[in-house]
Amino acid sequence: MERKNRWSVYGEAEHQELQKIAEKYKKGLDIGKTERECIQYTVKEIEAQGYRSLESFWKSGEALKSGDKVYAVCMKKSIAMFHIGKQPLENGMNILGAHIDSPRIDVKQNPLYENEELAYLDTHYYGGIKKYQWVTLPLAIHGVVAKKDGTVVEINIGEQENDPVFVITDLLVHLAAKQMEKKANAVIEGEKLDLLFGSCPIDQSESLEKEEKEAVKANVMNILKEYYNMEEEDFVSAELEIVPAGRARDCGIDRSMVIAYGQDDRVCAFTSLFAMLDVEAVDRTACCILVDKEEIGSVGATGMHSRFFENVVAELVALSGEESELKVRRALQNSKMLSSDVSAAYDPMYAEAFEKRSAAFFAKGLVFNKFTGSRGKSGSNDANAEYLAQLRNAMDQEDVAYQFAELGKVDEGGGGTIAYIMANYGMEVIDSGVAVLNMHAPWEVTSKADIYEAYRGYKAFLKNM
Repeated sequence: MERKNRWSVYGEAEHQELQKIAEKYKKGLDIGKTERECIQYTVKEIEAQGYRSLESFWKSGEALKSGDKVYAVCMKKSIAMFHIGKQPLENGMNILGAHIDSPRIDVKQNPLYENEELAYLDTHYYGGIKKYQWVTLPLAIHGVVAKKDGTVVEINIGEQENDPVFVITDLLVHLAAKQMEKKANAVIEGEKLDLLFGSCPIDQSESLEKEEKEAVKANVMNILKEYYNMEEEDFVSAELEIVPAGRARDCGIDRSMVIAYGQDDRVCAFTSLFAMLDVEAVDRTACCILVDKEEIGSVGATGMHSRFFENVVAELVALSGEESELKVRRALQNSKMLSSDVSAAYDPMYAEAFEKRSAAFFAKGLVFNKFTGSRGKSGSNDANAEYLAQLRNAMDQEDVAYQFAELGKVDEGGGGTIAYIMANYGMEVIDSGVAVLNMHAPWEVTSKADIYEAYRGYKAFLKNM
């Protein structure tokens, strides 16, 4: 089914609103390059709009009522937000779900070492990456260092104009004859993704005999001590993420696209957040969950497999004055969800990987994936036809542009989201999201039209389902 390029139907008012959403989105991307930063940004935004922490309701003893806005955070890396509707919770919620972790490179727990008077940080990559894409790029370090006295030091190096940046080196082409013969997955080995961290030795007059042997490393530690009061052993209790340095930018001579790091899946996360903030009084309770660890299987306390969301729903039922395990189960089973994650945009440069009739295209709106998985629908949530019909009606009521797609040719591979996890509760779930070029690369590309339509589609879902 042919869908119109959305740029061709926008009037002046739509163009202005689109640009406003795009600029707000780029700001979110610049602030939130890690899960912790995304949560900090989200909490600030929602509290400004009247959201209150779940804990504040506990302490005050207030009962939840229609119109209340409440949130809960899990370990500073996941969040659940609720706009309480007119219907009882047991009737179900309209849930937007997305993940805020992105493929990257992580610093190991004993990372700092010196080799031939060059200081390095030892690393481990996170999520599915093409390792060769991460070399010779300006890189930044974001994260926290937790000290034994309980203080937590925030680290953000490489984003300001005067900040230093970092790099992972590659072999020069003049000496790379053997390297160039390797398969793409072996051109850069995981153990060679170490971050070049420094090269200047410590002033010998200040050094001890042991430091003289690793004078560059000693100088690095002096700098870390001066700026962050950090000892080498503090790396053990640090979470440091290596990400591309630089801000989100307009892409294309017509400024029709956004190029930035981490759009998988923050393009869905932030548009879901904006929809939650802008939706007015709702009939069914509106919910948005932004979670961690999707790129590595949604595991751990902050991933979707945890009991965090279920526990928060139980708290909401109790605060509504009807503490009941059965009503918690009903609330979950009667819910409807958009599991929002990015989709592969059709790339004419690599047309052989796509089945064109089932591909997602730039500027043709919010993407729905009835099923994901790989090959024979392995690992797929397969949405019900009746639910798809309801979604179509909800989108059409607001003239939202949308398309249905799959992730590439059947035998080429595949992927999935958190949909199958939430489907375990028996709720209606479908995968949805935004088409992306260069998915999982350091710099990903999206269409501003699709960003705008995703925002509009998420609002329509909260309002009309």
